[in-house]
Amino acid sequence: MVASAPVRFRSPWTQTIDLRTELRVVWRWLRRPGLVRRVLPAIREHLGAAPATTAYAFTVFVTWWTLRGVGDSVERRLIFSASTNLYNMRHNPVQVLVASAFWTDGGFPWSTIAGFLIVMAYAERWLGTTRWIILFATGHIGATLLTVTGISHAIERGVIPLKVAVAADVGTSYGFSAVLAAMAFRFRGLVRVVWAGTLIVTLAAALWIGPTFTDYGHLCACLIGLMVGALATVFGRWVERKTAAKPEAAAVRE
Repeated sequence: MVASAPVRFRSPWTQTIDLRTELRVVWRWLRRPGLVRRVLPAIREHLGAAPATTAYAFTVFVTWWTLRGVGDSVERRLIFSASTNLYNMRHNPVQVLVASAFWTDGGFPWSTIAGFLIVMAYAERWLGTTRWIILFATGHIGATLLTVTGISHAIERGVIPLKVAVAADVGTSYGFSAVLAAMAFRFRGLVRVVWAGTLIVTLAAALWIGPTFTDYGHLCACLIGLMVGALATVFGRWVERKTAAKPEAAAVRE
């Protein structure tokens, strides 16, 4: 009996791409005849392969719509109850860690929804839904905890006013920043370095020029994403080597 060929494990973290090659593929796709006819199926395929991102973007829209239908005082209470500020994190940490990621403060979240449907959907298609959720949650939770810890120490030392302990702090940006940073490991060579370096320099400059606790959180989330990406890439290569060695050993025994 002939044994079936073993299926080799491939980690998405090790499946890198060349950016210039990908851009050429996209350019050829755009230049093909029937672009208008192909756009909607392509969008449907893109979003269909990223269910978590699509659901997340829809939820952000729903919460924004909810805030538009209530008065200003109710809106402030809802935002405050979901904020990951120092006060809420000391009293309802789990509740606000979850709730804060689904609310936005301000006008219609055009950039947030567009960023999710384009960038985060691409990341989910690359990593898979489970990995994307874990990475996003790690960035959101990790950056929030680091930020709140920094705020606590700063208030105790009188560096920032006490009112920061009850400031509004909701949104998707910490998780988004972590995933965006980890996407550096999707690319090869110089592009990876430039991608990671640009993010770090941009966020560090924002923290230096006009420091706020959210700027600090964004930089923390970026570093978390890079660390997770580096560790996951190393681990993925190790698992690939292990799984590749097992079929060879079994074939020798047979």
